[in-house]
Amino acid sequence: MTALPQAEISWFSALCDDDYQFLGVEDTSLKASWPHCRDIAQTADKNGFDNILLPSGYSLGMDSIAFAGGIAPLLEQMRLLVAVRCGEMWVPQLARQLATLDQMLNGRLTINIISSDLPGQTLDGGPRYQRTRETMQALRQFLNGQAVKMDGEFVKLDLDPPRMGTVSGKSPPFYFGGLSPPACDVAAAEADVFLMWPDTMDKVKAVLDDMKARAEGYHRTLKYGYRAHVIVRETEAEAREAADLLISRLDDKIGEDIRNRSLDSASVGVRRQAEMREAANASGSGDYVEDNLWTGVGRARSGCGAAIVGDPDQVLAKLNAYRELGIESFILSGYPHRDECDLFAKYVLPQINHGPLSFEPSEG
Repeated sequence: MTALPQAEISWFSALCDDDYQFLGVEDTSLKASWPHCRDIAQTADKNGFDNILLPSGYSLGMDSIAFAGGIAPLLEQMRLLVAVRCGEMWVPQLARQLATLDQMLNGRLTINIISSDLPGQTLDGGPRYQRTRETMQALRQFLNGQAVKMDGEFVKLDLDPPRMGTVSGKSPPFYFGGLSPPACDVAAAEADVFLMWPDTMDKVKAVLDDMKARAEGYHRTLKYGYRAHVIVRETEAEAREAADLLISRLDDKIGEDIRNRSLDSASVGVRRQAEMREAANASGSGDYVEDNLWTGVGRARSGCGAAIVGDPDQVLAKLNAYRELGIESFILSGYPHRDECDLFAKYVLPQINHGPLSFEPSEG
């Protein structure tokens, strides 16, 4: 059997008020705060994870860039994957902030580009993704140390880059995802890593095949990432019991409210997560849409709505199956985030050949 290539294994810090002992039951000790989210990040760093996603939401929790500036000096080796929302900030200032973060991290910054509606503003998909495309193009040029001359629909600039540049002098990689045709086209043209949410093996393969063809149309090659929750215990029975316990106190109305509070709650990707839950329910499999892929977590979460559930060998086998399809980066999380980080690091992480993604010089 051919050895699998090295994979990037990342964790998730719950900056957007998304941490629970029992899903949907608020616990003040698990709400987003500097001490709590700092502890999650430092736990992931101590446990040897390669990167950590710092999510972004307007009305929820903490600011990702401000948090990144605070946590950067406290990390020893882990990268930061900082989420930024297109349109929230003037692109030259955003470039300056990100270059400063990269300096603070000694070159360990990665960037998660988010395309969603802004508070109080709704755009159709076409214009919104055009704003995302222009933002990504201009931001990459600034972070590559280049002047930007752009007369776009949303970005109009004729400006030299800020003095503060990245450690490498090049843009950090852009991680970006979305399933609508405009999102896929922007990803193929502008992203470095295409991120997808949990799905069945056949659907994952179909998305990868489609994105590889789209990227080839732009004479580009992407890397591929997979964002999922994970519940791992010594035995499969214990893992399934932990999954059941997680949703044992969930009120359906509260779950619906949580799902709807995100600015991207009506996106194609979110709808696909709902379709998986519906398929699992119809099959009578107890929320499992396929072996070891549990959709119950999506009852109270917009976005990433399924978890890999099982014993260490089963979780490892599931991750390796995705790797065989071409996934090179995983962004994992679990509830509560710090506890599940320790469990995954104990049972699964030592069995994976992992390390930060490496990239050719950024295009653009």
